[in-house]
Amino acid sequence: DSLIAMLDSAGIQRALVLALGYSWGRPGRNVENEYEKVKAENDWVAAEVARYPDRLRAFCSFNPLRDYALTELARCAAHPQLRNGLKLHIGNARVDYHDARHLAQLREVFRDVNARRMPIVIHMRASISAGFRYGREEARIFFDSILPAAPDIPVQIAHLAGAGGFDATADSALSVFVEAIARKDPRASNLWFDVTTVDRGVSPAGAQLIATRIRQLGIDRVLWGSDAATGGNLPPAKAWAEFRKIPLTAAEFQTIATNVAPYLQ
Repeated sequence: DSLIAMLDSAGIQRALVLALGYSWGRPGRNVENEYEKVKAENDWVAAEVARYPDRLRAFCSFNPLRDYALTELARCAAHPQLRNGLKLHIGNARVDYHDARHLAQLREVFRDVNARRMPIVIHMRASISAGFRYGREEARIFFDSILPAAPDIPVQIAHLAGAGGFDATADSALSVFVEAIARKDPRASNLWFDVTTVDRGVSPAGAQLIATRIRQLGIDRVLWGSDAATGGNLPPAKAWAEFRKIPLTAAEFQTIATNVAPYLQ
């Protein structure tokens, strides 16, 4: 109910709600009956979203490295609200792009999601707290070794390949996708990018760089998001007002505001 009120105040018709099931599987968070808590979180989100079928869609989530990952994916794929797609959070799951076992498991999840035709929203930024390497090299690993396992579904790169805000690390990772799109690489044909919280704390030069990267990616494949309005994140109306400080044209803002992701069509 709170979310719908915030959407109404911002003039937003529909939204994607990302479950936080993955948070229960974060390494180092020792909880009893972890998988039961993951399922309960996904199911709670599904039940809430089902109350507003014309306004909201839900994506399920889990740590892709857990031994229950494919089991939960199959369960979500059979659920009327959760079959819409999957949210993956690489940082929270502590996926290491330089660990062959992690890459193999992530590829398996991507292949299974692709077979089930479920779109993916992925927070690509590797764990900051664990000090994992992240930048151009890791984005190249993702593009070459993970993304090809899901050639038939939309894959949305969250936060312009960062984690909120937009720094040199995020830009170096994003450059892999900018270059792939410029050369018309077919592996980039189903990619989408969201600008969720990329404007947070950004400098004027950083704002200009964001505008440049959005244009290079292609305005038509850029989506706006507010992130959850907790923990210091702004509610949608205020978040959109902040994003309007990025030096884009009125027509470009209008395009982003009216872009509709495949999972909402």
